[in-house]
Formats: sequence, C-alpha cells, structure tokens
Amino acid sequence: MSAAEVALIVIAVLAVVTLVLVSMARRLDRLHRREGTSRATLEAQLVHRAEASIALAESGLLDPAGALVVADAGWRAAVESDRLVGEDAVGEHSVAAAESRGLVESELTHALRAALGTEADQVRLAQEPDGAALLARLAHHVYRVQLARRFHNDAVVQIRHIRASPVVRTFRLAGRAPLPRPFEMDDDLPVHDPGPSSTAAPS
Repeated sequence: MSAAEVALIVIAVLAVVTLVLVSMARRLDRLHRREGTSRATLEAQLVHRAEASIALAESGLLDPAGALVVADAGWRAAVESDRLVGEDAVGEHSVAAAESRGLVESELTHALRAALGTEADQVRLAQEPDGAALLARLAHHVYRVQLARRFHNDAVVQIRHIRASPVVRTFRLAGRAPLPRPFEMDDDLPVHDPGPSSTAAPS
C-alpha cells in the first residue's frame, strides 16, 4: 500500500470520526436546549398550580385551618421560593435552588392532600358554589405539573446518559454546559375533577 493510499485512509477515518463527534455534539446541544425549555415549562406550571391552590384557599370552601396552611404553602411556592429559571438556576446555586424548590412544592402537595381529604370530601366540595370550577382548575394544573416534570426529567436522564460516555468526556463535547439534575418533588395529588359540570375553563 502506497503512502498516498495510507494518507487517504487516514483522512477518511478522521472525516468519519469528525462527523460522528459533530453529530454527537449537535444532539447533545439539542437535548440541552430541550431541557432548558422543559425546565421553563415546569416552572410556569408550578406557578399555575400554586395560584390555583391560593384561589381555592381564598374561596371559603376549605376549613379555616386547612385554608390557612394551603394559602401559606401556595404563596411560598408562587412568590418566595427559588426559581428554576433565571439567576437562581445559574451556577452552583442552581442545585441548592432546585432542591429547596422541590421541598416547597412537596409541602404544598402535602397541604393540599390534607385539606382536600378523600374523594368523597372533594365531591362535596364540588357541589358548593364555584367548587366544581376551582377543583377543575386545580386538577388541570396538578396534571400539567406531573406531565411537565416527567418531560423535564426524561430530558435530564438522556443528557446524563450521553454525557457519561467516554467519548463525550474525552472530547468535552458538552462544553461548559452544567450537568442538569432531575427535579424531585412529591406531586402525587389525587384531585377530583368534576368534568363537564364545571362551567369555568382552567386559567
């Protein structure tokens, strides 16, 4: 085999390797963008859930003690807690911010579970004026949070799997992008959705 043929083979191999690396880098970049979008979506849905919780607490449908606990937990989730996007989500602080936010959101879930009671209790609430609309709104946003968190965590799992590859680590294909973490919270909240009987659309 001549030197020219060896050179052509080497060039061809390098071209293939380069194409593979570029393809992996682009895929990783797309996944990071998807994770950023899903995180922003999750943030929005968490705020909507908190707002629906506060509206329910202020409606007078819950007992006074339960309403106070839900309103306080909802306010902390909607206003006072760390954000999943923006300055709170940048750098080393992002890990602590996400963990803190997860605890706050879990506390809101616990407060709602205690205040709403059993399905029979929720059926009775739905029969009160505005009860069906408020429960339908809450059920809508509880489901949207569960869905948004699932999509976000799926993207995170894919990114972490690819970034664990020796090729990605060796060639630093992820650049300086921080390694994302799944968002953990208790979102197990059965809410009775009155269905078509509710005349108000979720907001």
